[in-house]
Amino acid sequence: MTDWEAVRANDCVVPADRPFDELVEELVQAVRDPDPIIRDGHAYAVLSTWIERDVIDAERRAKIGSVMAARFDDHEIQARTFAPLILDMIVSKGDYASGWEAAFTRWFPAEADVRGYDERLGWLHAVAHGADLLGTFGQHPAVRPAAMLELAAARLLAPTAYVFAQQEDERLAQAIARCLTRPELTVVEALGWLETVAADLAALPRGPIPAHAANTIRTLRVLYILAGEGVRTRRDATPVALPHGAAIKEKLGSVLAEHFQYA
Repeated sequence: MTDWEAVRANDCVVPADRPFDELVEELVQAVRDPDPIIRDGHAYAVLSTWIERDVIDAERRAKIGSVMAARFDDHEIQARTFAPLILDMIVSKGDYASGWEAAFTRWFPAEADVRGYDERLGWLHAVAHGADLLGTFGQHPAVRPAAMLELAAARLLAPTAYVFAQQEDERLAQAIARCLTRPELTVVEALGWLETVAADLAALPRGPIPAHAANTIRTLRVLYILAGEGVRTRRDATPVALPHGAAIKEKLGSVLAEHFQYA
């Protein structure tokens, strides 16, 4: 076994004592480990760095992407929720396979365990990690942005008892906004997914707000801000304006006004 903590401390320089493919395979296995120090603290950090720096080439990235797509069906929650993190890095490089998108589309709204953090397993963050990949898919030229907007709506409206507590609403709103930067989106497509959301919220019974509805309202509030201010498509980038930002902001305002008692 390689000392990945030492590799990370050495600026992720590739160890010279083992074949490279063995090292990559060990990292791929380690990012499903239940120990958060192994999975998140070392393996993810090194693997994502090697992908970002092109240490791992396109052919190897494609193989890793297929492994991660298969992990959406894994029986271990941490394996499922770290798969989109690695796929996000790969798709951000421009790589794409329709099977990756299909697997993600099946998993994201169906994942029942959406806890942000677990005392034993560490960060899980299914919604936040999935949102990051959704936003990256939504900017890829091979992916229909409207399909990702519909997927975001399906995730928001999925029944859950978990109220977003670890900035999932912000991550999902940013992902939606990134999809909405695609210039080919028509105003109908940019607003269409909100009709489903508005109908769900309008049908809520009187009484306590269900967790999914609270999550949805909070996500839309963040999106309202991004519709006016723009969104960073990369962490270090200048905010990009949403082509239909004014129409989106107007629609969001009308949807949210129905659930703000002081409006």
